[in-house]
Amino acid sequence: MRYIISCENPHRHFIQIEYIVSDISGTTLELQLPAWRPGRYTLQNFAKNIRAFAVYDEKGNALSFEKTTKDCWQVKTEGAKQIHVKYEYYANVLDAGSTYLDEKQLYVNPVNCLLYVPGREGEKYEVEAPLPPEGGCATGLPNRVDGKTVVIEATDYHQLADSPFIISDTLKHHSFSVPSAPISEGEGLGVRLWFQGECKPDFERIENHFRQFIAAQLNVFVSFPFTEYHFLFQITPYQLYHGVEHQNSTVIALGPSYDLMKEQLYWEFLGISSHELFHAWNVKAIRPAEMQPYNYSKENYSKLGYVAEGVTTYYGDLLLYRSGAVREYEFNRNLHLLLQKYFHNYGRFNLSVGASSFDTWLDGYEKGIPHRKVSIYNEGALCALMLDLLIRKQTGNDFSMDDVMRKLYEEYGKTGIGLTEEDYLKAIETVSGKSFRIFFDKYFNGTENYNELLRECLETVGLEIKDSRSKFYYENRFGFKAENKRSGALVITEVAPNSIADRAGLAEGDELVTVNGIKLQNNLKEWLKYFEEETVTLTVLHPSETKEVKLTPTAERYYRTYWPQKMRNASEEQKENYKKWTGREW
Repeated sequence: MRYIISCENPHRHFIQIEYIVSDISGTTLELQLPAWRPGRYTLQNFAKNIRAFAVYDEKGNALSFEKTTKDCWQVKTEGAKQIHVKYEYYANVLDAGSTYLDEKQLYVNPVNCLLYVPGREGEKYEVEAPLPPEGGCATGLPNRVDGKTVVIEATDYHQLADSPFIISDTLKHHSFSVPSAPISEGEGLGVRLWFQGECKPDFERIENHFRQFIAAQLNVFVSFPFTEYHFLFQITPYQLYHGVEHQNSTVIALGPSYDLMKEQLYWEFLGISSHELFHAWNVKAIRPAEMQPYNYSKENYSKLGYVAEGVTTYYGDLLLYRSGAVREYEFNRNLHLLLQKYFHNYGRFNLSVGASSFDTWLDGYEKGIPHRKVSIYNEGALCALMLDLLIRKQTGNDFSMDDVMRKLYEEYGKTGIGLTEEDYLKAIETVSGKSFRIFFDKYFNGTENYNELLRECLETVGLEIKDSRSKFYYENRFGFKAENKRSGALVITEVAPNSIADRAGLAEGDELVTVNGIKLQNNLKEWLKYFEEETVTLTVLHPSETKEVKLTPTAERYYRTYWPQKMRNASEEQKENYKKWTGREW
């Protein structure tokens, strides 16, 4: 199986692709384009980016074809033993899971744009693409330079689909090696850092921190599932934060460029890098049974998003702190964000994290209707936190979620056996020596409030959740959130159920125009502070009408701020538990 890629007029963002299929025996041949990509569990319908689709035999004669689904073509082969499929793919989105072409780079996620023949995914695949005179190729796949082209090789379509590449003459590259763990018999890891876009990476600083969290992850799993790992960074001049995991690589899109090495974005840079590397074990190796192997043509429903993304989110942050790569403040801040999102999301009372995982294919990557669902990342991470601390308490710190993940990697990740919820439960119960069936029923498959158990678990390691009022008066006293849109409109984004705002008739999407007859100009916070403790009248623009709403403050409080902090009277046992959990001194 072979692809030839060309890039005529790259400013138009159309990639020319020729797909050559040999050894054809039937009278018809199906050609399939993936409808989604692993790492984002929703249909994305990449076929909408294809134009000028045509098929020819080896002599150049046109062959007839028809679409049988939105992204599957059936070709009448007319006895041809080899066909050439030619089409153009529009590549004008730049994020961690897209395909993009301009004058500076060719960036391809093969799962977006490269066809395959169903039933022949197991054959070898080869991609030939143009290489600029001073250019390089960033990818986790073997590749070789052949004149003015680079040839990328894959053992099968699954490997190809899971291996993005960037070809550019402006790539920045840095490499180093991380030795294997003392208890491991495996090889060390060759780490390759690739940066595309305007940026000034401090490679010495980056390498130091990457070494730390990579070693911490290796200590959990004991061995690497690969000998090389490639971090492909797309650095943009505008704000962006997005990462996608792959078999032995990741693409991470971050911006703005000028903030990369500054404190806040740099810590996010480390956090997303740690998260995506952990995925190399958890979801690329330890994979839900429903996705073993991937079916690219339709939904792959699974309830285990709370393992794939939740556990990864938890460990991505924890291991950064355990390794010493980030400070206590960054660790607490990340936990604060998890708590904040949980307690502010009233969808937690309506849909479990397991059901929300199943529904990622429905609306998992958009806000959706008010208070319908939860996040597999956020609630999944808090569940992983509670499980870890419960196992540690149950076993006197002899075992933890580290042991669960190591067991899953040995029994499922290394063998290619798909993971089920029962398998996950069994692994936890085997490690802890305790039944966790009720936990699964309440917190994974039910809508039980995390509050009480979460606080109990954190208390075992000397942490408490400090909650205080929101800095926004309208959140704290009236129970609604609002933000200024680019148009200048001030729009309500959330309303707490049964809050003062809700009872007064405010709803998501309403535009706030005036307060007590005064036109709002990005100053709602200031005016409500000015009218503090008074009844205020808001002029509200609905889609079809304008109305006035009166809000009177009471003793009710909403949208609190939640922050983890160390207990002042923590016992020596709690301090020791904290040390064993985080690897850091109290």
